[in-house]
Amino acid sequence: MATADDRAGAEEPPDTDLTEHEPSHLVWQEIEVEGRPARFGSAGEGPPVVFLHGWGLSNRTYRRALKRLVEQGVRVWAPALPGFGGTADLPPDRFSLGGYASWVVAFLDAVGVGEPVVLMGHSFGGGVAIQVAHDHPDRVRSLVLVNSIGGSAWRRSGSAVRSMAERPLWDWGIHFPSDILPLAQVRRVLPVILADAVPNLVRNPRAVWEVGQLARVADLTFELEELKRRRLPVVVLWGEQDRLVPRASFEALCEALGGPDCYTVEGSHSWLLADPDAFGEIMTNVVGAASRAREEERRERRRLRWPRRHRRRELASVEHARPGDER
Repeated sequence: MATADDRAGAEEPPDTDLTEHEPSHLVWQEIEVEGRPARFGSAGEGPPVVFLHGWGLSNRTYRRALKRLVEQGVRVWAPALPGFGGTADLPPDRFSLGGYASWVVAFLDAVGVGEPVVLMGHSFGGGVAIQVAHDHPDRVRSLVLVNSIGGSAWRRSGSAVRSMAERPLWDWGIHFPSDILPLAQVRRVLPVILADAVPNLVRNPRAVWEVGQLARVADLTFELEELKRRRLPVVVLWGEQDRLVPRASFEALCEALGGPDCYTVEGSHSWLLADPDAFGEIMTNVVGAASRAREEERRERRRLRWPRRHRRRELASVEHARPGDER
């Protein structure tokens, strides 16, 4: 059986934008969201799954991991968040996690996704996903957070806890290269990241900097505790060598959610890019649960509609009965 390291070093054929022969490959398109251009990828059939990418990257970075989701029988939607991948910036007065969350809902409306979705987010995308689930509960069926920002703690030493707001920029910066590009995975991950990160930095350096600042100190404890109160199904994944989102932050996030399904996996902050097969395997249960919940909801709607149709037919037959028909 192949190990994670074996998979991380294996080569894959290059991805293509065309899906004529590979229906699991995402098709990249442009659409207007709130009157501004937005880029996204989509593929597959089945329950809708929306994936939100991490800081400095875009939807294309994750195409191999998303392909594994499509192969499990879901419809994947992967937007490039505002400021990245060719999607227009948010207006300055809406630059916040709440503004990003509102944009995601506007994107779903623009592409015609009306039913609740399985919402997945990596890193900064996880923070946006938390905000979407909090602000727009009717749009989210379940939540998957992968090395997500949002935990309140930066560092713990005994009973002392230092908050994310206390984390200096230099601490975040020194861990960034090794966590994004661990030596064992550099040959596989570096080309994928650079293909998106460099164009984003050249095209919109301001967005890269401002979103990085937003992600670095994000504390979503209030929102997480509200999701706990609502009993929203949440799965939390964290790479055990991640220093960008440190263990203290991961543990604080899980505590605020009240102990949902929290799992550690081998790897660093970018583990799902290095090992998309492992990501696909872990998501099998999530996708299966979403499919079952969706089918149950459809059966319940059919059950509720049938009596109404039956009653309407009975009423129509009475209204059309001629006088004297009854003896």
